[in-house]
Amino acid sequence: MNALKILANGRAGLAARNLGSSQKLLDLSVTYAKERIQFNVPIIEHQAVAHMLAEMAVDIEALRAFTYRVAGMVDDDQKVIKEAAMLKLFGSEVYNRVSDKALQVHGGIGYIADYPIERFYRDARITRIYEGTSEIQKNIIAAQLSKEYS
Repeated sequence: MNALKILANGRAGLAARNLGSSQKLLDLSVTYAKERIQFNVPIIEHQAVAHMLAEMAVDIEALRAFTYRVAGMVDDDQKVIKEAAMLKLFGSEVYNRVSDKALQVHGGIGYIADYPIERFYRDARITRIYEGTSEIQKNIIAAQLSKEYS
C-alpha cells in the first residue's frame, strides 16, 4: 500500500467523523430550537432559525452521500486520491458551516464551555488543518485533474 493510498483512506475516515459530528450538531440544534422559547414561540418557528437548520440538513445530506460513495470506492479497493481529497475538503467545510450555524442557533449559551456546541465549534476548525490543509487538498485535486485531462 503506498503513502498516497494510506492518506486517501485516512481522509475518507476523517470525512466520516465530520459527518457524524455535523449530524450530532444538527440533532442538538433542532432539539434546542424546539425547546427554546422566544417571543412566546419556540425559536424553530422563527424563519431565520428554521433556515439555518434547513441549510445544515442539506449540507449534511450532501456530505453523507459523498462519504458513502467514497467509502464504497475504498471498500472496492479503487483509487480515491482525488475523491478523498475532495471529500476531506468538502467534509471540513461542511463541519465548519454546520458548527457555525449551531452556535448561532444556540446563541450565547452555545459559546459556554459547559455546552457541547463550544467543543464542536472549536474541533471543527482543526479539520481544515490536519490530514492535509484545505489548500493542500485543492492542490491534490488540481494535480489529479491535470493528470485526468492529459
